[in-house]
Parts: sequence; structure tokens; C-alpha cells
Amino acid sequence: MFRKSWKNHSHLSISKVFLRLTITCYILMCGSSFGYCKDEKKKLSVIEKKALLVGEIASVSKGTNKIVNPDAPQGYRLELKGSDRPQVVDNKGNIIKPLVDAEVQLYYQLVDVSSNERTDVPNKKVLVPGEYTQKQTGNACPEIIPSLREWHGLNGTFELGKKGKVIIHSEDYDKLASSMKLFTEDLHFFGDRTFTVKSGSYKSGAIYVSLDCDDKALGEEGYRLIIEDGIKLVANTPKGIFMGTRTILQLANVYKSEIPKGITRDYPKYARRGFMLDTGRKFFRLAFLKDYVRIMSYYKMNEFHIHLNDNGFKQFFGNDWNKTYAAFRLESETFPGLTAKDGSYSKKEFTALQKLGMDYGINVIPEIDIPAHSLAFTQYKPSLGSEEYGMDHLDITKQETYDFFDKLFDEYLSGDQPVFIGPDVHIGTDEYSKKKAEEFRKFTDHYLKLVQSYGKRARLWGALTHAKGETPVTSENVIMNAWYNGYANPRDMIEQGYELISTSDRHLYIVPAAGYYYDYLNLKFLFEKWEPNLIGGDVFPFGHPSVSGGMFAVWNDHCGNGISEKDVHHRTFPALQVLAQKMWQGKKDNYTQDTFNGIAKKLIEAPYVNVMGNIPSKGSEVLSYDFTASNKKDNSANGYDVVANDGAKYKKGVGIEFNGSVNLTTPVEEIGYPYQVDFDVTFNSTASKEMILFSSENAEFVAVPKNDKIVLGFKRDGYFYTFDYAINAGERVSIGIQGNNKGTALLVNGKEVERLQGKVEEHKKEDGKINKMYIQQTLVFPLRTIGNEKNGFDGVMHQLKVSKI
Repeated sequence: MFRKSWKNHSHLSISKVFLRLTITCYILMCGSSFGYCKDEKKKLSVIEKKALLVGEIASVSKGTNKIVNPDAPQGYRLELKGSDRPQVVDNKGNIIKPLVDAEVQLYYQLVDVSSNERTDVPNKKVLVPGEYTQKQTGNACPEIIPSLREWHGLNGTFELGKKGKVIIHSEDYDKLASSMKLFTEDLHFFGDRTFTVKSGSYKSGAIYVSLDCDDKALGEEGYRLIIEDGIKLVANTPKGIFMGTRTILQLANVYKSEIPKGITRDYPKYARRGFMLDTGRKFFRLAFLKDYVRIMSYYKMNEFHIHLNDNGFKQFFGNDWNKTYAAFRLESETFPGLTAKDGSYSKKEFTALQKLGMDYGINVIPEIDIPAHSLAFTQYKPSLGSEEYGMDHLDITKQETYDFFDKLFDEYLSGDQPVFIGPDVHIGTDEYSKKKAEEFRKFTDHYLKLVQSYGKRARLWGALTHAKGETPVTSENVIMNAWYNGYANPRDMIEQGYELISTSDRHLYIVPAAGYYYDYLNLKFLFEKWEPNLIGGDVFPFGHPSVSGGMFAVWNDHCGNGISEKDVHHRTFPALQVLAQKMWQGKKDNYTQDTFNGIAKKLIEAPYVNVMGNIPSKGSEVLSYDFTASNKKDNSANGYDVVANDGAKYKKGVGIEFNGSVNLTTPVEEIGYPYQVDFDVTFNSTASKEMILFSSENAEFVAVPKNDKIVLGFKRDGYFYTFDYAINAGERVSIGIQGNNKGTALLVNGKEVERLQGKVEEHKKEDGKINKMYIQQTLVFPLRTIGNEKNGFDGVMHQLKVSKI
């Protein structure tokens, strides 16, 4: 998402002053009419002063079933508005006994009885005694992400066998059978376990699941898990059961067969826990999106927001809107030719992605971003564009514009089998010129209501402070991404009735390799100081019912900068782990980031997902083939022998000969950052065309004849990069490739001769100012095949060694 005046936004970097202010506010939770943090020097009103005088909640003893509210000052009354742990103390003050002692933060408002003026009271803490007293000898809370909210450790371990049964409570079989089949498929990933699904009652040694749960406070996603002589999983809903299976999978990931015995009562702190991906400026293959559904599910995230259209900045394209990159990624039959030609999703594919999300507990949210960020539409139909504000803006004064987008939304929302099958649809609406505020508000209201008319819940980006006006904009059943408080003041938006998702650009925006916002999020700050109740610089009370969760975002602003799917994942995956922890658990006492990082390293991305290219290895040497001595044996400690030879000739003492139409297949797809790949090769002097040396599903490493010599290069994500250094054909040469998240280096005979890193393009804006684009020339090295049956290399491979560095 492009912020047109980002250079003037003092909020874009987190200064020491800001950190001091935020931390102070976070602790003090200064009073205000909506619970936000005010400047400490600002004079408090009378009612705000009174709010600071409200006492603490009386201590709770075992057997107490209702909170006793603090006394209000004379002439005022207290109203309980929320709880950050309604599974222990609900919004009416009723106590639900936790497993172990649990701290709860309650959110009150103080009301002036005579005037009905109200203000937030700083959170009041209360410790609720648990059902069990934690034994010193019991198992510690298991090491998973997000960590469990309540845990009572027992002694010993349960052995999760290679074979077993998942038994579904007979009355719940129809509701749970499909998700348990998916669970057993995922469980098979960990140690080739084979578990069958059947109906029945609990048996020792089995995994038993049931919706017969008497703990109604667990809500939609909560569950109870008992690990003794078997595993019992109960919840109120199929979604709660599914969340419990994610915990079992992580236990198998970390503890293998010896699962710690104990009881957990687990549930999220925030209802909405999401990630937004800009696919408009950079295309992401459907396989990548499917992988992210699985990754998010594994870490108990639940919302995947897909931004389907956007455009680059015209200064990077000769200041010409007609040449500026723009894309709409979804198939359209109503408007043939609208869909991007360099990457898109068919209607069937996108519907299937949403269904996959539903299977995995992920709400896939499509966004069609209008009326700004709309160049893809105006390039298709120029009459839709604004001559006044630029062709990335729609002309929202024209009925033609309404007619076009009414039809476009109808294409995806109407009929018995709509394309958008999920509960939510996002209409964009950020960063339009405020000079047309009334027209913008009318347009926004129209498309919110249009989406709702199809039975969907509408979402939008916050812009109604920026576009102040008199035209009403509906807030009923509308969710707003609160991204920048100057565009949508969160206090005002709550007063107007919007539910907010904390999506603060100050803390949660990744813009890869752009030089502004974050290239990598500040994980230390997020782990130690952030929760979704922090929106920009405003801090809301824990338990505020209008702040339903958080979402981080990737904006691929610099179209054409070479960023890859792998590079984006390298930035997002560590952030996802941290934010999953903070949105499910919140702050956890005596839990350091070092401890968390240690746990994170033990966990995979998800079953059957390895976007990072991590290769299990007993040492830094991942694989080592000496093709002069064997045509398949891996001499490393890992046993990654060649698995197939499609016609390549082995000559002992020489190597394996390739003739341009043969290949070897290895058991390894690719290796991620940082790595070194070394190989000895002789290219035949007769080579005359581009040749594939190594390939995977994601990349190719190639050799290109040039002036009777050979240059090397690689292709991925639609980019083709080559080294300038030339190699003699007909001579054996030792090649080394080093790769990390910054760039790729070429070594010849042990010496670095060239590095593809740090390339900068300068582009002049219309006002003469220079904007820079930082080109990313990275490679996750492909290893699945050596050679290629159609375009393979012509020569001899003598040896290959792959190492982690």
C-alpha cells in the first residue's frame, strides 16, 4: 500500500522518543473517553481524574462465582464493558473456573450519573483461583507456538505410536469426519504415522475427539485437551476441535513420540488474527497461497486477507500512467481482458482456495481495492479514471464508474454458487483524495451496502477521518482495518460503531526492500510491547469489545524490484510466529524472547510445507556427490542418494555425462538461505543454447553460451539474472554459489569473482526528485533435478556439494 506522503510521516520510524512514550502509555493506560493514551502533560478532565481513583477489584477466593466490582466515586457508576479473558471472567462478571490460577484484565467505564458522560477506567486486574494447584513435579507447559493459555502438568509421557486410531464421538462423526481425515494426513508427516478414523467411545492409546463439551465459555475456537493414557480432545465447535488438532501436531513436531502428560484449557485472546498479502503488485502463485493457508493454520492464525489489485508508482515507469505496472488478479468474464496476463487466479481456483481455508480454519478474505489504487481498471477502461487526481484514482462522480463496479462485484457475489464464498469481502477505500470527501463517503457507503446486500460482512481500510464530511457511511456489521490514525482516528471510528482490526503501519507493515516502513518487522518490539490494543500511538484497554484483533501486511510497492516469493516468506514467517503468539496468548509472564526463539527453531512451517528450503541435516554438509566414484551415493551423513537417473551416462573416474536431454533426480527440492553450492563441471565446447544445470518447482540455474564461453545465471519469479564472469568451455572448472537474503555470489576455483547484490535504479519524478529502486537478486538454490530432459546442459558433472553456511 503506497503512502503518498510517507516521507512526511514522522510515524514511519520508531524513534526512542516514541518508544518511551508508548511504553509509558502502555503501562499507565491514561484515562480518556475511549481508553486511548493521552499526552501525559495534557490536563485531565474531572471524570478522567475520578477514573484514576477507582480502586482495585476485591480478591477472588475459591468457590466465588461472581466478580465484586470496585466502588465508584460518589455520583458515578461503574459499567463492566469487557474482559481480556472471557473464558475465565465473562463480560457480565461471571467467573468460570480455570485449570490453574489465571490473571484477568477487566475493562470498566465510569459514568457520571447526572450527565451520562463516560470515560474508560484503566484495566483492573484480578487473579482467579484455578481448579488445580500446579505441582512442582508436574510436566512444564509444552513448548509450542502459540503457547497454551492454561496448563496443568501431570507426570510422565504418553507414547504416540506409529499406528493408532482417531475415534470420533459417535454423535459427532458426520460433523468431524472430514477434518479428522485431514488431521491424520497431517499427523502422517511426523514419523510416517498411520492413524485411522472411526466412530465410537474413548479407548486407551487412542486420540478421542468429541463435541460433548460442558465448558461453554471456551467459545468458538477454544478446546480442552487431556493427555493421560490416551488423548481426549473436546470443544464446543468443529473449529475448536480443529484448533486442538494443531496443538497435537505441534506436540508431535517437538516431542516426537513422547508427549508430555497434562491437561490444557486453551483459547485465543483475540478473535481475529490475520495476515494480508498484496498480490496486485506482485503475483504469488496459487501454490504459495495454499502453503500460507496451511502455515497460518498450524500457528492458529485465522484470517488471510488477499489484496487482488493494485499498481506501481508512475515515477518508476517514465511518469506515464499508461506504462505503469498494474494488475487485477482474478478471472473476469463480465469484463474480458481485465485480468492480468502475467499471473492470475481463475474463479474456480480462488473458490477452491477459500474452501481450503475453511477446511483449515482460515477465513480467506478477498479485497477489490477501489476507488484509489485502481489503475488496473482505468487502463482497461480509461473513461473510469480521474483526470483531476491521476489515473490510479477512479472518477467517482460518474454513474459509469458505479455501473462498472456494481457489475464487477455482482460477478463474484451473485448466484447459487458465488466466487466469493466466505463471510467477508473487502472493498478497499484507502488513500483517495480528500478534496472529494463527500463523493468518497457516498461511494464507500454504496459499496459497503452493496456487499452486505449479498449477505456478506463488509470490510474496508480506515479513511473516514481523512475524508471528513456530512455524508453518512454505514458502520453496522462493518470491520475496519485501522492502519494509520491520521486517516482513521480509532477513537472516532469506535464511536461511530466500527469494529477495528489493528493493522498499524507503524508496527505491522512490511514493504520489501523499499527503504521505508519495514523490510523486516521489529520482532523484539512486537514480542515485548505489542498487542492489538496498540493502534498506532493509541492504546486501548485490554478486553475492549471494539478491538477484535490484529493483522500484519506485506505491500509490494516497488513493482519490478526482483523480490521473490521466497524473499517475502523470509520476512513474513518469523513475524507470523511472533504475532501468532501475541494474538493468541498476549503477554506471558516469565517468558523471554530468547525462550520463544528457541521454541520457534524447533517448529516447522507446517506439515508438507517448506517454503524456506530448510533441509534436515546432521551437520553443515547437506549432501555430497562424488560422481567420479558413484552415480548416486551421497557421501554426507544424511543419505540423500540420487533417486533417479533418466539417461545420464556414468563414467567411473570421470563423472556423469549430460547430452542436453537427460537428468538426475535428487530427493532434495532446494536449499534456502544461507547456503553454498559447489560443483565441478566441464561444459562441452559445442554448446550453443541456454542450458539448465539445476532446477526445482521454483527456480532454474542455467548456463548461457556467450562468445565461445559460458556465463551462469538463474531464473525465478519471472526474473532472469546473469553473472558477467565468463567461463571457458571444454575445461573443468570448480563453481561455487553462495546465497543469502541479500544477494547471490559466484565463486570460481574457490575465489569470489562476482556478487549480484546492491544494484540500485534511480528514477526521476516529474518534479525532478530521484526515487530509488533496490533490486533484489536472490536465489533459493534449486536442487531437485540436475540437467533437463528438454533444455539440459551439455557436458560432464564431476562432483556436487551442498552446505549450510
